[in-house]
Amino acid sequence: MKLVTPCPTKIEINEVAPRDGLQIEARFVPTEEKIRWIDALSTTGLRRIEATSFTSPKAIPNLRDAAEVVTGIQRQEGVDLTVLVPNVKGTERALGCQVDEINLVMSASNSHGLANLRMAPEQSLEQFAAILELTQGSGVFINASLSTTFGCPFEGEVPEARVLELIEQLIDLGIQGVTLCDTTGMANPAQVKRLCEAVLKRWPETPFTLHFHNTRGMGLANALAAWQAGINRFDASLGGLGGCPFAPGASGNVCTEDLVHMFEAMGVDTGVDLDALLEVAATLPNLIGHDVPGQVVKAGKSTRRYAMP
Repeated sequence: MKLVTPCPTKIEINEVAPRDGLQIEARFVPTEEKIRWIDALSTTGLRRIEATSFTSPKAIPNLRDAAEVVTGIQRQEGVDLTVLVPNVKGTERALGCQVDEINLVMSASNSHGLANLRMAPEQSLEQFAAILELTQGSGVFINASLSTTFGCPFEGEVPEARVLELIEQLIDLGIQGVTLCDTTGMANPAQVKRLCEAVLKRWPETPFTLHFHNTRGMGLANALAAWQAGINRFDASLGGLGGCPFAPGASGNVCTEDLVHMFEAMGVDTGVDLDALLEVAATLPNLIGHDVPGQVVKAGKSTRRYAMP
């Protein structure tokens, strides 16, 4: 008999625009503006916000103010503050800022790992072991994001068996949560549903998050397929901002307000006040200096009604 996974009636959204969204922007957003923006996002009902990355300022100059941003945010009860760290040094800096969650990152493909992190997957796993030793007893949740899960821009297909092997190694190390990333929008809904069903069946107690990019217009379709498989945690970026600086053809993440609108219209509880979120989304063009891909902020919610002509 085929296992039927009920679609979740409630989901959690991790807002990644302050990190993934800003890392690729041409304009440096001043620290004070970043803090005000994150503070506004913290009042919309979002449960997790990835505020920044403790990476090298030379690698990602737009996030060179990581410590100042994290320590300047008005912390809200019920909102977990997440940061991405690439190495042990970044972990030490993050721990000093009392974050709630540390997000590690590695690639499922050798080529992207070398381009993005200058490390093959096996080297990343070795570094993760050192980071886990450093964070032991800190109470900080440790998540690992697996880039190019659904395809590599250099190598093409990443075999599902390889993805499952890496997830098993991550969990065996002591990683508490895993994010499966469609780094350059190569995924399709059938592929997504198949992999999500496989990981939920094999590791039902592990929190899995899905991270989609809308590079080829399939971000919402892929999120829907993941939800149908039983996934209840998603990364998303306000306005559809984002993209990996080290992945050719990368473009923005699935848009937070569009994702919330879709699920809420379907009767799925996101915990997010969509009207409040749209108000924050409307400030993005002034913040970053250009228009954004998000659709609902432009067209309005599907419940919007117009006067007869």
